[in-house]
Amino acid sequence: MTNLSRRHILAGGAALPALAATLPLASGVLAPSPAAAQTGSGQQVPGLYRYKVGDIEVTVANDGARSFPLPEGFVKNASRDEVNAALEAAFMPKDTMTIQFNPLLLSTGGKLVLIDTGNGPQGGNAPVGKLPANLAWAGVKPADIDTVVISHFHGDHINGLRATDGALAFPNAEILVPAAEWSYWMDDGEMSRAPEGLQGNFKNARRIFKDIDSRVTRYEWDKEIAPGLTSVEAVGHTPGHTAFVLADGDEKLFIQSDTTNLPALFAVHPEWQVQFDMDGPKAIETRKRIYDMVAADRLPITGYHYTFPALGHVRRNDGGYELVPAIWNPVL
Repeated sequence: MTNLSRRHILAGGAALPALAATLPLASGVLAPSPAAAQTGSGQQVPGLYRYKVGDIEVTVANDGARSFPLPEGFVKNASRDEVNAALEAAFMPKDTMTIQFNPLLLSTGGKLVLIDTGNGPQGGNAPVGKLPANLAWAGVKPADIDTVVISHFHGDHINGLRATDGALAFPNAEILVPAAEWSYWMDDGEMSRAPEGLQGNFKNARRIFKDIDSRVTRYEWDKEIAPGLTSVEAVGHTPGHTAFVLADGDEKLFIQSDTTNLPALFAVHPEWQVQFDMDGPKAIETRKRIYDMVAADRLPITGYHYTFPALGHVRRNDGGYELVPAIWNPVL
C-alpha cells in the first residue's frame, strides 16, 4: 500500500494521480454521480440535514451564506488584529466574514413548525434566500407549514415571512412571536427614541407584520409554545431575543438562536460583542449563562449562524467555549 508523507501532501495534485493509479478499482466506485453532471453549474446541492430529538424530526433547511469584507467595528470591543487572529485560528480567511443562516423545520405531533424564516426573497442567483428551494427539496410546500415561530425581529429571521409579491409566504401558518420583542419594535415611543442605526429595523419589522395582527400570537418565556418546544429568555441581542429547548422523552436540543453569531469569534471569546447585539453587556451575560448550562448538561445545541448543519456540543475551553461539531448521521 502506498504511504503518504508530508512531501506527498504538499505536492498536492501532482501526487494524487500517481496515488490513484496504485489503488484497486472497485465496481462502481469511480462511476460519475448525478451531482457530477452538474459540475460547473455554480449551484450547491440542497442544504438539508435531518436528525431526531426523541420522535420529533428536525430538518435544518439552510437559507444560504453571505460573505463580505470584515467591517470596522464588527466586534465592538476587540481590535481588527484580534478578530483576524481568531479567524485564522479557526482556519477562516482574514478580513472576511461569512455568516450562514439555518432555519429549523420540526415535524412534531402531526404538525410542521418552522423556526425563523431566513432572509426572504432575493433577486437572481443570490447567496441567500435559499429556504423556499430547500423546503421544496424536502418535499414541503409553503402551505404545509402549520406554525412559524420567530426568535426575534432582525431581518434575516423575519423577512422570509413575505413572498416575492408581498403575500404571506406561509399562508396557513399561525405566526408566534416573543411578546417582549413585539412590544419593543411596535412601540412608537421606542421608535422615536431609537438611534438612526435602528430606524431601519423598526421600519422593516412594521413592513413585515403590517396588516397581519390577526395571524400573530405573542408568546411569553418559559412556556411550551408548540409540541415539545419551550421558549427561553435570551435577551441582550435584542430586547425580546428568545432561545428554545426542544424536548421529547429523555432527549433534548438547545436552540440558541443568535446567542452567538459566528462561534469561532463569540463562543471562543464570549466577552466579545458583535455589532448586532443591542445591549452588549447583557448579551455577554446571557451568552455565558446559556453556554455554562449547555456545557454542564452536555446538551446538543444548534445555532442559527453556526456552520451548516449547525449542530454540535459546547465545552469550556481556556476561559471561553468551544463548539464541537456533532457526528454526521446517515440515517434517522
